[in-house]
Amino acid sequence: MVASLALAPVYAVYPERRQTGAPGRVAPLAHHPWTMGRSAGREAAAFVAAVRDAQSQIPLLSGDGLQAHVRDVASQLRSPRTSYAAAVRCFALTQRAVHGVFGFNAYDEQILGAWHMLKGRLVEMETGEGKTLAAVFSTIVLAMHGFRVHVVTTNDYLADRDASQMGPVYARLGLSVGCVKEAMGIQERQAAYGCSVTYVTPKQLMFDYLRDQVELGSKSGYRLRTDLEIGKVRSTPGSDRVFYLHGLQAAIIDEADSILIDEAIVPLILSKQEPAADQAFIAKQAIQLAGRLTRGRDFAITSNNRNIELTDKGTEQLAHLSKAIGGVFASRMWREQYALQALMALHLFQRDHEYIVRDGSVQIVDVGTGRTMPDRSWERGLQQMIQAKEGLTVTAPNESIARISHQDFFCRYLFLAGMSGTLTEVAPEIRKTYGLGVVRIPTHQPSRRRNLGMTVCRTTAEKRRIIIERVKACTERSQPVLIGTRAVADSEQLSEELTRQGIDHTLLNARYDAHEAEIIAGAGRTGVVTVATNMAGRGTDIRVEDKALEAGGLHVIAAERHESRRIDRQLFGRTGRQGDPGTFEEIVSFDDKLISGTPFWQRAVFERFELGELLFRFAQWRSTRHGARLRRDLARHETKMQSALSFAGSGNDVKKR
Repeated sequence: MVASLALAPVYAVYPERRQTGAPGRVAPLAHHPWTMGRSAGREAAAFVAAVRDAQSQIPLLSGDGLQAHVRDVASQLRSPRTSYAAAVRCFALTQRAVHGVFGFNAYDEQILGAWHMLKGRLVEMETGEGKTLAAVFSTIVLAMHGFRVHVVTTNDYLADRDASQMGPVYARLGLSVGCVKEAMGIQERQAAYGCSVTYVTPKQLMFDYLRDQVELGSKSGYRLRTDLEIGKVRSTPGSDRVFYLHGLQAAIIDEADSILIDEAIVPLILSKQEPAADQAFIAKQAIQLAGRLTRGRDFAITSNNRNIELTDKGTEQLAHLSKAIGGVFASRMWREQYALQALMALHLFQRDHEYIVRDGSVQIVDVGTGRTMPDRSWERGLQQMIQAKEGLTVTAPNESIARISHQDFFCRYLFLAGMSGTLTEVAPEIRKTYGLGVVRIPTHQPSRRRNLGMTVCRTTAEKRRIIIERVKACTERSQPVLIGTRAVADSEQLSEELTRQGIDHTLLNARYDAHEAEIIAGAGRTGVVTVATNMAGRGTDIRVEDKALEAGGLHVIAAERHESRRIDRQLFGRTGRQGDPGTFEEIVSFDDKLISGTPFWQRAVFERFELGELLFRFAQWRSTRHGARLRRDLARHETKMQSALSFAGSGNDVKKR
């Protein structure tokens, strides 16, 4: 059987999709020929069988013999009507390259996942099932076809590791591999993006894209120039303009739920600092004023502890307190705006939860990963308010040069696919926003991971006591333990309690993240205890020692539920990998942050009738819905901005800065 896989050749100078869509919904990807056909299950199974058959017909080659096969397959893939048979041969050739580098073949399930990615889908593969290798198969087909492929992953460590580990496979097939990291200069970045395959984080990729747009004269990264305009800019004699990317041709996204959902709640903004001599004075005065306002009388915290509103009495009190200050605080509009920002800094953003203080600066903590984002800052003066609150030097605010949302950016790719261990919960939102279907891939070995259930405690103290008891019981039988917490402060308080109890352990959070991969990789050693925020070395394999497997495998304790069930599942997925034994449980309390916005009387009712698990489930549902609404509102806002800028035309384009 030969089926048409007609891929459009890439002829444009800066190829990408020109994004259009109604407010609140980013237009789905165009129906790619690879996304259509018969039943996905039957077609995929037939493809895997065809790859195995083709692999047996390709001898173990090297040197000129291998390169002859590569040239033949690449020629077929680059033809105007790419054939199904060419894709089969490419997978079989990749399988031979994998065996030559690593000494083993990819599993059928990995081939299956790669096939679905090649069809323009997101695949859910359990933690430890080899997603990184699966992505190589689909990436090689795209690269041999002529696409420059971006493999997008969550942090520099994983980008560098995957590029290094998989680089020899690509090299055997004549493909070059690059990696873009934080500290790279212009020429290094250009060289990395010039490779057939580039491993990169979304932050680096999106910022470099925005820099290209600024160079091209686009306003806010929205009004994209035509290929003819770009060609003229690039070919202008003596031009000193620098470009990073070669368009947005194809992307395979690792940890797709983290990148497309969790990180998509705020736009990425390219900015520069503008001096503001009075910013420190304003921030300090606002913090002092906000500190004199009383919750309940002068202001109210609403919407599940996410919004602050001034009451009528608060407005009057603020006007009274501002009289002695004068200046900008004499204006009702400005003093109320600054007061609300200061109240948010004081009451909604807690140190060691939403941010940490390191080296004299405020560093935002990503609630989805537990990692710091040292080069990001809050908008609209909030960063300065938190600096004033912490008694740090108040820096100048940033002026936005260009901006783009994750939703808008990733829908500009000509081809988009990806993978993750946790996609099921957000599949409807992903389909609506990005036009991508989600397929779940079965595990290679039957899962032996056991859920020991949830224990709901009345207080935090009781919760910690039970966690200590569990840890002692596990270590006595040589079973390793990984304890997951939500915040830096929670992990450190639990660490202090373990120390008081004489229990040796390792602490991993945003403050001690220098050896993250090393710490997590060693979490499976016999009797080892590890306390971590939800960063938990996502992407790093935990190899459990034989003696620990005999004791029951790695035991995971969730010390608090997160706002999304997906993040809980990511933690549980650290154990019981590849058919290994393993256990997990949840030990939570009515003091936990997830249910802190629940009215006291409701919590009392749930506690009285021992319905704690139901309360946590409801709080998680409410929080997940709130996050989806924020992303939907952001998409609407960015689409309106795009429409306004398109209407304004090129006359309003920003000048090169």
